[in-house]
Amino acid sequence: TQFLTLVGLTALLVGGVGVANAVRRFVEAKKLDFATLKAVGATGGRVVAIHLTEVMLVASLGTAIGLVLGAAAPFALGAVLQSILPVPFEPTLAPGELAVAALYGLLTALVFAIIPLGRAHDVPVSALFRDQVEPDPRRPRAVYLVLCLLALAGLVGVALGFAYDRRIALIYIGVMFGVFLLLRGVSTGLMALARRLPRPHSPALRMAIANSHRPGALTPSLVLSLGLGVALLSALSFIDVSLTRQLTGALPAKAPSFFFLGIPSRDSARFDAFLARERPGAGVERVPMMRGRILAVNDTRAEDIKASEQSAWVLDGDRGITYAASLPEGSRLAAGEWWPAGYKGEPLVSFDAQNAAGIGLKIGDRLTVNVLGRSITARVANLRTIDWRSFGINFVMVFSPNTFAGAPHTDLATITAAPNGDGASDPVLMRRLAAEFPAVTAVRVKDALEAVNTIVEQLATAIRGASGLAITASLLVLGGALAAGQRARLYDAMILKTLGATRRFILSSYALEYAAIGLVAALFGVVAGTAAGWGVVTQVMRIDFVSDPTGALLAATAAIAVTILFGLAGTIKILSKAPASHLRNL
Repeated sequence: TQFLTLVGLTALLVGGVGVANAVRRFVEAKKLDFATLKAVGATGGRVVAIHLTEVMLVASLGTAIGLVLGAAAPFALGAVLQSILPVPFEPTLAPGELAVAALYGLLTALVFAIIPLGRAHDVPVSALFRDQVEPDPRRPRAVYLVLCLLALAGLVGVALGFAYDRRIALIYIGVMFGVFLLLRGVSTGLMALARRLPRPHSPALRMAIANSHRPGALTPSLVLSLGLGVALLSALSFIDVSLTRQLTGALPAKAPSFFFLGIPSRDSARFDAFLARERPGAGVERVPMMRGRILAVNDTRAEDIKASEQSAWVLDGDRGITYAASLPEGSRLAAGEWWPAGYKGEPLVSFDAQNAAGIGLKIGDRLTVNVLGRSITARVANLRTIDWRSFGINFVMVFSPNTFAGAPHTDLATITAAPNGDGASDPVLMRRLAAEFPAVTAVRVKDALEAVNTIVEQLATAIRGASGLAITASLLVLGGALAAGQRARLYDAMILKTLGATRRFILSSYALEYAAIGLVAALFGVVAGTAAGWGVVTQVMRIDFVSDPTGALLAATAAIAVTILFGLAGTIKILSKAPASHLRNL
């Protein structure tokens, strides 16, 4: 659910960038209309109202198309999803979710339309006509700024209010807002650097550098769209890999077939011989086990301890406990030292490090436990990090052997079938066990673990499918950002062609420009996405971070390639025709 929250937010953020680019280019294309209307007597408020209404009508039409596609998608994908998802999937219309999607789309359009439209209210007609090459620096009126902030607050509120995990949503939005600000700085710095670069001898390279910092350059929009998209996809890629590894690596390749409970300690040797006879070559693990309840930590009663939500269960009721002379398999010391062999001193206890932190337990503290009606106080000698995913036998509390010397207890055992074992079938084993050891309870876990493995594999597949949605949205947005600036590029191409520039020269200069901007933005996006992914994985999800950059590098490479291909696609088509007709239309 945390991951799907991130996927949804990624799609929303990337889609928001697409809407922002479309609205901004739409408003820029209308600047001559602003100037013309104001020149013939229209007030600034009337100009803003007319074009804001036009923007919102177009946004409403686009939103309606999106709602139809979104509502139909579950029905179209129903058959595929039924075989992928580990839960029943019944496609249905979701009016509430569709309404949220519509609200998000319209608020995004309003946020990115109100400021550029608000500038037209007070900018003089002459300034509007030359705004492309000499933008007017004045800010819009306070009413437009307030309206924009209210729409932005509503946009963030919608994203947070309907997120499944609001905490992770807030963190993710905050991180990406920081990335957004950094990208603005990157684009400004890139343009400043381009202005100061020496003039190269290659005319195509010289033109590419000039295009990257001239008035109306695509650099800010491309850096923002490409950098934010790559950052989001890189973060999603690292989270995806880490989560998938957590899921698919959580279960051991060879899990135990049975757990055996309540083995009388006096019959332990006979029980081992029984398993060796029935399942030759199988792995058997057996440890002593008792039940105990924590009464106090130092002088604080268990019921008065304010434990964390994740560790409160340790203090609630009886817990399984054991004693051991050596460190249990599947554990490693996190702090302190293990007791020496043959230890005969005061009772000592080893505690799970994670739960010790949750209840405020430290090395040297006194732990009082009720076992078999007796209160036993032991000193915490060490803390262990336990790999519970190994399915081996382990306990939160492991005592030194002298603590329970001579105390009655039963044993807990597991059996793991040999790779090519030909022992009796499980039902036969259970019948013979019941006949020879009627007091022992056998719990067959193999089938359950196989079912869990199947579910985990389906979840991993579904996670990859969800990531694909965000990747698709990002590529569409990047193409839209380039298409939005295509009109100005076509005009430049026609002028250059009229003046004698060859097709090869024009295409090579544009390709160099797109490649340079794309490379800088993609590199920043990978670095920022890696940092964001690491933070979410380790600090929010609290799982192991897998540093596999394959997905992030593929996202960056694909983004650069799409930038160049989409950027040149329209230019190639237009260069094959005579300039006159296009100049008249432009």
